[in-house]
Amino acid sequence: MRQEFFLAVVDGQGGGIGKSLVERVKKRYPTLHVRALGTNSEATGRMLRAGADDGATGENAVVVNVSKAGIVMGVVTILAANSLLGEITPAMARAVGESSAVKILIPVDRCGIRLPVEQGGISHYLDRAMELLEEELGRLERKI
Repeated sequence: MRQEFFLAVVDGQGGGIGKSLVERVKKRYPTLHVRALGTNSEATGRMLRAGADDGATGENAVVVNVSKAGIVMGVVTILAANSLLGEITPAMARAVGESSAVKILIPVDRCGIRLPVEQGGISHYLDRAMELLEEELGRLERKI
Protein backbone atom coordinates (compact mmCIF):
# COMPACT_ATOMS: atom_id res chain seq x y z
CA MET A 1 0.00 0.00 0.00
CA ARG A 2 1.35 3.42 -1.00
CA GLN A 3 1.90 5.85 1.85
CA GLU A 4 0.03 9.14 1.60
CA PHE A 5 2.13 12.21 0.79
CA PHE A 6 1.90 14.97 3.37
CA LEU A 7 3.59 18.21 4.28
CA ALA A 8 4.54 18.52 7.96
CA VAL A 9 4.65 21.89 9.69
CA VAL A 10 6.67 21.81 12.92
CA ASP A 11 6.31 24.60 15.46
CA GLY A 12 6.42 25.26 19.17
CA GLN A 13 5.87 27.98 21.73
CA GLY A 14 2.72 29.86 20.61
CA GLY A 15 2.56 28.31 17.14
CA GLY A 16 2.36 31.68 15.37
CA ILE A 17 4.76 30.99 12.52
CA GLY A 18 3.33 27.49 12.05
CA LYS A 19 -0.16 29.01 11.90
CA SER A 20 0.97 31.45 9.22
CA LEU A 21 2.61 28.67 7.21
CA VAL A 22 -0.50 26.49 7.37
CA GLU A 23 -2.76 29.38 6.31
CA ARG A 24 -0.58 30.21 3.32
CA VAL A 25 -0.13 26.60 2.23
CA LYS A 26 -3.85 25.78 2.47
CA LYS A 27 -4.79 28.99 0.64
CA ARG A 28 -2.52 28.15 -2.29
CA TYR A 29 -2.84 24.33 -2.17
CA PRO A 30 -6.19 23.52 -0.54
CA THR A 31 -6.00 19.79 -1.34
CA LEU A 32 -2.44 19.30 -0.07
CA HIS A 33 -2.45 17.25 3.12
CA VAL A 34 -0.89 19.38 5.88
CA ARG A 35 -0.02 17.79 9.23
CA ALA A 36 0.54 20.10 12.21
CA LEU A 37 3.30 18.88 14.53
CA GLY A 38 3.50 20.94 17.66
CA THR A 39 5.95 20.69 20.50
CA ASN A 40 3.01 21.64 22.71
CA SER A 41 -0.78 21.52 22.44
CA GLU A 42 -1.12 25.30 21.98
CA ALA A 43 1.08 25.25 18.87
CA THR A 44 -0.72 22.20 17.46
CA GLY A 45 -4.12 23.75 18.18
CA ARG A 46 -3.27 27.02 16.43
CA MET A 47 -2.10 25.18 13.34
CA LEU A 48 -5.22 23.00 13.32
CA ARG A 49 -7.46 26.07 13.61
CA ALA A 50 -5.50 27.60 10.72
CA GLY A 51 -6.58 24.69 8.52
CA ALA A 52 -4.15 21.80 9.00
CA ASP A 53 -5.77 18.50 8.06
CA ASP A 54 -4.59 16.72 11.18
CA GLY A 55 -2.02 17.11 13.89
CA ALA A 56 -0.11 15.59 16.73
CA THR A 57 1.81 16.91 19.71
CA GLY A 58 5.06 16.11 21.43
CA GLU A 59 8.44 14.57 20.86
CA ASN A 60 7.33 11.17 19.59
CA ALA A 61 4.79 12.74 17.22
CA VAL A 62 7.47 14.94 15.68
CA VAL A 63 10.05 12.13 15.46
CA VAL A 64 7.66 9.65 13.84
CA ASN A 65 5.98 12.05 11.43
CA VAL A 66 8.97 13.96 10.05
CA SER A 67 10.42 10.62 8.97
CA LYS A 68 7.28 9.97 6.88
CA ALA A 69 6.71 13.49 5.50
CA GLY A 70 7.51 14.47 1.94
CA ILE A 71 8.22 18.08 2.92
CA VAL A 72 8.89 19.62 6.34
CA MET A 73 8.35 23.32 7.01
CA GLY A 74 9.13 25.37 10.11
CA VAL A 75 11.74 27.72 11.47
CA VAL A 76 15.42 26.87 11.03
CA THR A 77 15.79 26.35 14.78
CA ILE A 78 13.87 23.05 14.59
CA LEU A 79 17.27 21.67 13.54
CA ALA A 80 18.88 22.81 16.82
CA ALA A 81 18.60 20.69 19.95
CA ASN A 82 17.14 22.54 22.95
CA SER A 83 15.98 25.51 20.87
CA LEU A 84 12.62 27.29 21.21
CA LEU A 85 13.24 27.67 24.94
CA GLY A 86 14.04 23.97 25.22
CA GLU A 87 10.96 22.71 23.37
CA ILE A 88 12.96 21.14 20.55
CA THR A 89 14.50 18.07 22.12
CA PRO A 90 17.70 16.52 20.78
CA ALA A 91 15.61 13.64 19.38
CA MET A 92 13.33 16.08 17.51
CA ALA A 93 16.24 18.05 16.02
CA ARG A 94 17.99 14.84 14.97
CA ALA A 95 14.79 13.45 13.41
CA VAL A 96 14.22 16.63 11.38
CA GLY A 97 17.84 16.71 10.24
CA GLU A 98 17.89 13.01 9.33
CA SER A 99 14.54 13.03 7.57
CA SER A 100 14.73 12.45 3.83
CA ALA A 101 12.00 15.09 3.43
CA VAL A 102 12.82 18.35 1.72
CA LYS A 103 13.08 20.98 4.43
CA ILE A 104 11.84 24.51 3.78
CA LEU A 105 12.91 26.49 6.83
CA ILE A 106 12.20 30.08 7.80
CA PRO A 107 15.34 31.98 8.90
CA VAL A 108 15.05 33.45 12.36
CA ASP A 109 17.82 34.94 14.48
CA ARG A 110 17.06 33.08 17.68
CA CYS A 111 18.71 30.49 19.88
CA GLY A 112 22.19 31.80 19.07
CA ILE A 113 21.74 31.14 15.36
CA ARG A 114 22.57 34.01 13.01
CA LEU A 115 21.93 33.56 9.32
CA PRO A 116 23.66 35.68 6.68
CA VAL A 117 20.53 36.36 4.65
CA GLU A 118 19.02 39.59 3.40
CA GLN A 119 17.06 41.39 6.05
CA GLY A 120 13.31 41.08 5.78
CA GLY A 121 10.34 40.69 7.99
CA ILE A 122 8.76 37.35 8.72
CA SER A 123 6.17 38.00 6.00
CA HIS A 124 8.97 38.22 3.41
CA TYR A 125 10.36 34.86 4.54
CA LEU A 126 6.90 33.28 4.51
CA ASP A 127 6.41 34.49 0.92
CA ARG A 128 9.77 33.05 -0.08
CA ALA A 129 8.92 29.75 1.64
CA MET A 130 5.78 29.53 -0.49
CA GLU A 131 7.87 30.07 -3.65
CA LEU A 132 10.20 27.24 -2.61
CA LEU A 133 7.21 25.02 -1.83
CA GLU A 134 5.80 25.67 -5.30
CA GLU A 135 9.15 24.74 -6.88
CA GLU A 136 9.39 21.56 -4.81
CA LEU A 137 5.82 20.43 -5.48
CA GLY A 138 6.45 20.96 -9.20
CA ARG A 139 9.60 18.86 -9.00
CA LEU A 140 7.80 16.10 -7.12
CA GLU A 141 4.90 16.15 -9.58
CA ARG A 142 7.30 15.57 -12.48
CA LYS A 143 8.72 12.50 -10.68
CA ILE A 144 5.32 10.86 -10.24
